[in-house]
Amino acid sequence: INGLISGNSDPGFERFVYDSYRRFIQMYSDVVMEVGKEYFEELIDKMKKGKGITNDIDLTASDLKTLAQQFKQEYKEKIGEDFPSNPKDQLMGAIKAVFRSWDNPRANVYRRMNNIPYSWGTAVNVQPMVYGNLNNKSGTGVAFTRDPATGEKALFGEYLINAQGEDVVAGIRTPNKIDKLADEMPNVYEEFVQIANKLEKHYKDMQDVEFTIENEKLYMLQTRNGKRTAAAALKIAVDFVDEGMIDEQEAVLRVEPKQLDSLLHPQFDPKALKNATPIGTGLAASPGAACGKIVFTAEDAKEWASRGEKVCLVRLETSPEDIEGMVSAQGILTVRGGMTSHAAVVARGMGTCCVSGCGEILMHEQEKYFELSGKRYNEGDYISLDGSTGKIYGEAVPTVEATISGDFSRFMKWADERRTLKVRTNADNPRDAAQAVKFGAEGIGLCRTEHMFFEGDRIKAIREMIVSKTVEERKKALAKILPLQQGDFEQMYRVLEGRPMTIRFLDPPLHEFVPAKDEEIKELADDMGISAQELKTVIEGLHESNPMMGHRGCRLAVTFPEIAEMQTTAVIKAALKVNAENNGYTVVPEIMIPLVGEVRELKFVKDIVVATADKLMKDSGAQLTYHVGTMIEIPRAAVTADEIAKEAEFFSFGTNDLTQMTFGFSRDDAGKFLESYYDTKIFESDPFERIDQNGVGKLVKMAVELGRKTRPDIKLGICGE
Repeated sequence: INGLISGNSDPGFERFVYDSYRRFIQMYSDVVMEVGKEYFEELIDKMKKGKGITNDIDLTASDLKTLAQQFKQEYKEKIGEDFPSNPKDQLMGAIKAVFRSWDNPRANVYRRMNNIPYSWGTAVNVQPMVYGNLNNKSGTGVAFTRDPATGEKALFGEYLINAQGEDVVAGIRTPNKIDKLADEMPNVYEEFVQIANKLEKHYKDMQDVEFTIENEKLYMLQTRNGKRTAAAALKIAVDFVDEGMIDEQEAVLRVEPKQLDSLLHPQFDPKALKNATPIGTGLAASPGAACGKIVFTAEDAKEWASRGEKVCLVRLETSPEDIEGMVSAQGILTVRGGMTSHAAVVARGMGTCCVSGCGEILMHEQEKYFELSGKRYNEGDYISLDGSTGKIYGEAVPTVEATISGDFSRFMKWADERRTLKVRTNADNPRDAAQAVKFGAEGIGLCRTEHMFFEGDRIKAIREMIVSKTVEERKKALAKILPLQQGDFEQMYRVLEGRPMTIRFLDPPLHEFVPAKDEEIKELADDMGISAQELKTVIEGLHESNPMMGHRGCRLAVTFPEIAEMQTTAVIKAALKVNAENNGYTVVPEIMIPLVGEVRELKFVKDIVVATADKLMKDSGAQLTYHVGTMIEIPRAAVTADEIAKEAEFFSFGTNDLTQMTFGFSRDDAGKFLESYYDTKIFESDPFERIDQNGVGKLVKMAVELGRKTRPDIKLGICGE
C-alpha cells in the first residue's frame, strides 16, 4: 500500500488506495471466508454517523485507513486468525470460493428454478481490475439496451461516479440515470451508446451490460441477455421481428412459458385503488400488483408461505441469500437499491412485483417493524405493492384479473401456427370455462366433478350419500345433486360452443368430503336422524392408512355403482338438452374413468355408463355421440395399455399420480425429504414439476405404443403439473 501511494503524486490517490483495500478486506471476508458483510457495514455506518456524513464517498483517506484496520480486527475476531497478506494465498482462497459457490444453497435453488444441471459445473476467470473509485472522472454502472420493465427501445440504466460495481447493485448510494452521463462525460457516453447498440445487434437480444470508467476511459466488463418482465419479453420479441433482427419462430422461442403466466395474474381493482391512499413511493422495479402480510426475513417468507399465508418480503436490501424467500413472496419491498439492484433484477426475472429504493422507510429489522409516513407497520400487517407505479399501500387492496395486450395475442398466434399439440384447460365450473375460452383454450381437458360438490347444499348431499347405509339412501342423496351437476354441465357446454370437454368421474377418497368439526357433525346427524356419535363412528370408519392409494377413483364406482349412474345421467341429459337447443354446434361428451389399473375395472364402470346413456337416449328419442376413456395414472395401466385400449377410446396421462405411483412418493408428504434429495444431488429438481423421462416417460411411451396397437385412432392427452 505504501509503495502504491508513494509512487503517485495525485493527492486523491491515497484515498483511492485505502478505499480499494478496505473493499478488498470486506469482500474477501464476505465471499471467501463467509463472515457476512453486515458486520463491516455496521462499522462503516458507525464511522459515518460519528462524522455526521451520509455517503461513503465523503470518508477521507485517514477514515478509510482506520476502517481497514477495524475490518482486519473484525476478520480476526470472526475467523480466529490474521487477514492473509500473501497475494498467492488470497488468490487461491478466491478461486476456491468460486468453485465452492456452485454448491451453496442459493445456487442449488437457482438451478432448480432455471433447469440448469449440476453436472455443468462452473469456471473461474482471473483478470486485472479497473477502478471506478479512482477519482471523480471515474465511475461504474449497469445498463440494459432496452427497458427491462416495458421493453421500450431506449437505454435504461444507472451509474455512480467514484464508485465500484457493488455500490450500484447494493443500492448504498442513489445512482444517476444513464442519460446524465451525456452531460458529465459526453465522449464516454457516445462510445457507450455505440457499443451497446453493437452488442444488441450481434447477440440479437436485449443486453444487460456492466461497465467501469477509469479516468474517462470506458471499459465494458460483461454483457449477457438481460432479465425482463413478461410484458417486456413479449414487446422485445415482437419488436425484434418488426426490426428484422429475428424471425417469428425465434421470437416464440425467446419467451419462457412461465413468463407468460405472469401476464395472467391479477392487478389491483381500479375502484379499490381510488379509495386507497399510498403511504409511500419507491421505484417501480418490477410491475404487477401484490398484497400480503409483512415479513422481514427470507426464512420467514418461506415458512409463512408454506402455511398458506400470502406475504410481502420487506428488506433493507436483498442479496442472493434471500432467493428462497423472494420465490415464496407475493411481492418485494426494499429500502435501498435502484432499478438495477439485486431485488429489482431478480424480481423482474421471476415475474414478481417489486418496489425498491423507498428510502423514507425507517427500518427496524431485528424488532420486526418499519415506520413510514409516521405510522408503524409490524410483522403480520397487510401491505400492498404496485410494481408498475412504485406506490406502497398500508392495507390490503383487492385485485382483478389481468388484461391481455395486443402483443400477447400476436405472439400466441405465432405460437399457434407452429405448435403440434392441441391445448385444453382445467375447468370445473361455468365461470372458469368462460375464462378458458377467452384465453384461447380449445376445450376442457379435465373437469374434476368432485370440485362441483363443495358448495352449500351440494356438500351436505354428498355427505348424506357417504354415510348412507343402503342403496336407497345413497340414491336419495345423489338425487339432490343430480340437477345441480346437470345444470353446471349445461352451462359449460353452452360456453364451450361445441369445444370438447373431458369429464372425470368422482376421484378423491370419500374422507375428504366428510365434516371434521363437532358442530358440522351434529348438524349432519340431525339432518339424517341419527346421533352425532353414530355419525362419528361412520366417519372414523372412512379413515385410510394411505388414502391416495385407497378407496378412490374407479374403485368408488365399483363399490357404489349408483355414483357412476348419477354422474352419467347428469352428463348425458345435459348434452341432450343443449343439443336440442339447435345453437349451431354439437356437444360430444367425453367421460373419463379415473385410476384404472385393470381392464375389467374399466369395463365394469363403462357398462354402467353405456346402459345409463342408452336408456336416456331411448327415453328422449334422440341420439348422442359420446366417448368413454380413462386416465393412465397407475403403472399397471401403462404396461397393460393394449388391453385397456379395448375398452378406452382415449387415454389421458395423469402424470401427477403416475409420478407418485412410479416413484412410490406421496405428493402430499414428499416435501419432508425432497430437500435432502436436492442437497445430496439424488434429485436436481422436483419430480412433480418436471416429467421424469427415464422412468415415468418410458411408461408413457410404452402405453402410447401398446394403446395404438389395439386402437390406432386412440386420442391421447397429458394432464399434470
